[in-house]
Amino acid sequence: MLIVAIAWIYVVALMSLTETSIVAGVMTFLGYCVLPLSILYYLTGSKRRRRKAEAKAARSAAAGSDGG
Repeated sequence: MLIVAIAWIYVVALMSLTETSIVAGVMTFLGYCVLPLSILYYLTGSKRRRRKAEAKAARSAAAGSDGG
């Protein structure tokens, strides 16, 4: 998955370099690269966030039961 994202960044960077103005190049990069990849990273990171929250809850439950 990471190699696909890196390849997409490369392709969009080359696309933005061929734009007629700097503003158009920046907007192309933001619109075709940063925004879609940030959405994709957020959607694919839900499992990581869930595991992290469960581990935090387990640590706090273990810490709470040790004190009593």
